[in-house]
Amino acid sequence: MATRVTRSRRQLHDQQQEQQSRARWTPSLTKILADIMVDQVHRENRQNNSFGKKAWRHMCDEFYTKTGLQWDMEQLKNHYAALKRQYDTVKLILDRNDFSWDESTGSIVAADQVWVKYIKQEHPDAEPLKSGGCPIFKELCTIFAEPATNGKHDYSTVCVGGVPSALVYMEPLSMHHEESSSESGGAEDVDDHETIQPTTPTTTSNRKRGRKGIDDAIAGAILEMAASSKLRAAAIKQRNTRYSIANCIKELDVMQGVDQQLYFAALDLFNKPIARETFLSLKGNKRLTWLLGKCSVVPNTVG
Repeated sequence: MATRVTRSRRQLHDQQQEQQSRARWTPSLTKILADIMVDQVHRENRQNNSFGKKAWRHMCDEFYTKTGLQWDMEQLKNHYAALKRQYDTVKLILDRNDFSWDESTGSIVAADQVWVKYIKQEHPDAEPLKSGGCPIFKELCTIFAEPATNGKHDYSTVCVGGVPSALVYMEPLSMHHEESSSESGGAEDVDDHETIQPTTPTTTSNRKRGRKGIDDAIAGAILEMAASSKLRAAAIKQRNTRYSIANCIKELDVMQGVDQQLYFAALDLFNKPIARETFLSLKGNKRLTWLLGKCSVVPNTVG
């Protein structure tokens, strides 16, 4: 009996060791890690756009508490690097006028032909984003924000208009496997105390010029985002006006063969934007046929 218990414990230990050595990230585990990182950003435990050793140790402990998985710092850093690549990819996509991010579903919205052309001609690795979207983009905007903002910038601006592609460093997107790299083990290993380097008049002047160039680039990016946001808002407003409930009722009033039961069933159906658009896009008698099918109403007949 004792031998059987010992064997079971050994098997359980081996399973835990195997699970710990291979980090298999699911969407729920990724969301947990992202939330933990956002909390560290809000606690101002990020320096130079990266986390210090103390913050990483805390995140490892917190991740273990929430998931029961005792993954080490290197495994979390590898996934952090993968999330950074995903964030850069999504920002680059949303910089285009024919893409938008739906916060309620986390999906990246575009016409099918736009996705096909983009994946085939420009970024084949973006295929997973077409079907899966980026549900944690809001969190990624906070995690990878510029240090001066400390994660408190308006992510919705990025979600709608993105940033100029010149400001985004693009790396291949790979969420299926995460190799150990200098990116995950270098910048994030900054200590909890900042080292102050001596300055000279020459270096100070160079820094001022560098900061001015960065400020100009940021100002240009903000102007471009604002213009893109206005254009998108105008397009959405025009679309909503065209497929409004009022326009649907106006067309419904002049249709032949619509009895009272079907009329009020159609009004309930028009609460759905996709139904309004479909109804107004149909021609002639097809509207009545479509309404009867959607509302499951048997038309009145004269005996």
